[in-house]
Amino acid sequence: MRRIAVEFAVAHVLMAALVGVVLLMPDARKVYPCDAFLVAIALIEAAYLLALFRGRRLDPMPSGSSDIVCAVWVLLLVWELASTKLGVAHSVLIPSPESVFYVFERSGPELWGNVVSSLELLVTGYVLGTVLGVFLGIVVGWVPRLRAMFYPIANVLAPIPSVIFTPFLVILMPTYRWAAIMVILLGVFWPQFLSMILRVGSLPAAITDNARVLKVSSWTMITKVILPFIVPDVLGNMRVSLTTGFLMLMYAESFGAKSGIGYWISNANVFANYANIVAGVITCGMTVTALNYLTAWAQRRFTTWR
Repeated sequence: MRRIAVEFAVAHVLMAALVGVVLLMPDARKVYPCDAFLVAIALIEAAYLLALFRGRRLDPMPSGSSDIVCAVWVLLLVWELASTKLGVAHSVLIPSPESVFYVFERSGPELWGNVVSSLELLVTGYVLGTVLGVFLGIVVGWVPRLRAMFYPIANVLAPIPSVIFTPFLVILMPTYRWAAIMVILLGVFWPQFLSMILRVGSLPAAITDNARVLKVSSWTMITKVILPFIVPDVLGNMRVSLTTGFLMLMYAESFGAKSGIGYWISNANVFANYANIVAGVITCGMTVTALNYLTAWAQRRFTTWR
């Protein structure tokens, strides 16, 4: 308990030092108002306290949350000193925290509208790729002849990043949005498809032999035996492929997109607006973190027997 108290105190000393520097130390260069930055600090503190409270319920001596928030406070403190207070950082390449978080205040609706646009593409491609990969992987893995035919193909195509097909898909698909969806779909489909072939193929021989002796129908075998057998792997693969799909989306949106968080970052890069770039990167991190928490919850919820 003493260690927890020390970590808690250190985290809040660092936060107090950061707030003190922001409010009391004179600026070396002209910056935007610090209101949005202070709101961000308050939100980080609230998230830390919530994580600490939840961690205490699961682990009497949690330390991960304190370590993370201490690293965040140190990073923000060094960033604030170098850019705003001392002026030693490059004023264009390294924007001040005030200018970055002011983007959320000034362009919040536009930024989150781009996030929604990206999520529409991500969810569509992600769901289609997962459903097709699982369904076709089960069928191919269950039929020996199909497994012998398609496993070598999947083994070759699964490691290839789908982003290399982006220029071709932009030409072949009727709209850019469908090209982006196909990039995500392919990036999710092949690893899931290959994993399902291997997982179904690893089903214990005793189970498959007994099913054939009892003349169990293929539908019953798939729904009552194979699906419960592969659900943990499907959910585990979904957590990995989610990050992969988001990376594919960011790349695809740099090819002529008119909306999306990838477009936001790419457009800001064209005009050397580094505050918008950093704000977009922070938004990407928050979005992926939220999606990862969602898939982790689904994994715990639907694999309670493990």
